[in-house]
Amino acid sequence: MVQINDNFLKLPGSYLFSEIARRVAAYSAAHPEKALIKLGIGDVTLPLPQAVTAAMHKAVDEMATASGFHGYGPEQGYAFLREAIAAQDYKARGVDIAPDEIFISDGAKSDCGNIVDLFGPDNKVAVCDPVYPVYVDTNAMSGRAGVYDEKSGKWSNLVYMPCVAENGFMPDLPGELVDMIYLCFPNNPTGAAATMDQLKPWVEYANRTGAILLYDSAYEAFITTPGVPHTIYEIDGAQTCAIEFRSFSKTAGFTGTRCAYTVVPKALQRGGASLNAMWNRRQCTKFNGVPYVVQRGAEAVYTPEGRAQVQANLAVYQNNAKVIREGLAAAGLTVSGGVDSPYVWARTPDGVDSWTFFDRLLQEANVVTTPGAGFGPSGEGYIRLTGFGQPDATKEAVERVKAVIR
Repeated sequence: MVQINDNFLKLPGSYLFSEIARRVAAYSAAHPEKALIKLGIGDVTLPLPQAVTAAMHKAVDEMATASGFHGYGPEQGYAFLREAIAAQDYKARGVDIAPDEIFISDGAKSDCGNIVDLFGPDNKVAVCDPVYPVYVDTNAMSGRAGVYDEKSGKWSNLVYMPCVAENGFMPDLPGELVDMIYLCFPNNPTGAAATMDQLKPWVEYANRTGAILLYDSAYEAFITTPGVPHTIYEIDGAQTCAIEFRSFSKTAGFTGTRCAYTVVPKALQRGGASLNAMWNRRQCTKFNGVPYVVQRGAEAVYTPEGRAQVQANLAVYQNNAKVIREGLAAAGLTVSGGVDSPYVWARTPDGVDSWTFFDRLLQEANVVTTPGAGFGPSGEGYIRLTGFGQPDATKEAVERVKAVIR
């Protein structure tokens, strides 16, 4: 009889956002007359920039000709996109990343989960708490997490690094030796952004101990504060200890189009092996690449027109986050984030637990949020709201929430 990967059976309940969708669907079915405003899942609402769609239309027309048709592309991504990324996302910031250290993919979420293929099952993993669930769940699926304790909300083999109000939502270095460390800045869900001085100790720790930093910078385009690095490679020494994940999803509206990239420097080696070569081998074996049409659209993000249009969209989301942050603060909630991040992290009132407050806002305000407890034990007592809604709907949602908590 076939044996299954019973690590899947250890996973608690359903994936966070699936549970949110289930509750929202049940409420909508029971109350079809209610108009919900969704500020929970971080999905964008503005259309793709015109420069992007124009490039994609042109690419579709190419695909209709014998001379312009593209079949299987390079698993690592087309050179035109990798070169644009290297030049404008890295060299423009004084960082020397070569095109062959950049791997185009269908999403940072996929890569954050798939990267664990490179590492042995006995590695000790450290995660921020609260944390994006993909980091935890994919390591649980691979057998690194141990046993889940429903009472504490923790896995026995994971090292949790609390990110709480008392430490400014910035994790401290782990108190024990770990091998794989997930960091996300600007952070999902708390919205905190790390400075150069706050990131340097992590790079020093990883190089000193031989650990790997798995650095998710999917929200770097939202950074506005001077001194906040846009890439981990702005820190000296990071190329020998860090893998970086980036995405076009929130930056340029590619949530439904799917395009991202991961940087694995050639200087990064562990166990006598090149992680760049290993990731290349993994991608060549398990991935057939992102469609040509999509990659041409992503390339257009780096044109002058594309950059201006992307910035215009980002400005809308940044202002939405400001509206949420200031509105909820004025209503008496304790809030953070929403400055260098599209996410606002709000403490629930009167000690109400996260899921109870989520249900209350769903049923009484008809506003969908994300319960902080879904991101880990230290997320209990918080909710996350996103700035990705339409501006008028965002303002309306804030007024609805304020009416409920008065």
